[in-house]
Amino acid sequence: MATGEVRLEVPAAPEFLRISRIMAAGVASRVGFTLDEVEDLRIAIDEVCFSMVGARGRTGTIALRYLLDTDQLVVEGTGHFSDGLGNEPVVSALSKQILAAVVDECELSAGEEGPQFRLVKRHRPA
Repeated sequence: MATGEVRLEVPAAPEFLRISRIMAAGVASRVGFTLDEVEDLRIAIDEVCFSMVGARGRTGTIALRYLLDTDQLVVEGTGHFSDGLGNEPVVSALSKQILAAVVDECELSAGEEGPQFRLVKRHRPA
């Protein structure tokens, strides 16, 4: 499996979150994740990004970093918003359960620049 980093910045609107899921799927599948692992990662990205922007979106962008290591993919995201709605991600109890089921680690917090997250999905060789 390769190592490296891929960066992506998308508008903080629900219709653009699809791009972040597609990028996660592309990066994960390219480095050897199974279809189930790729789908888990897509679900996780959707949950955390939606927790940052909500159903209506926000004014600004989400910057994502996909960090590839020999046996895992780490995805970090930071919201850069100018709407004054705060930096705390809003995560429902259901979203927390989903994240716990699909990724190995998940942290969501209020950062200095905006809400942020860090996901870790480990590849489990067959």
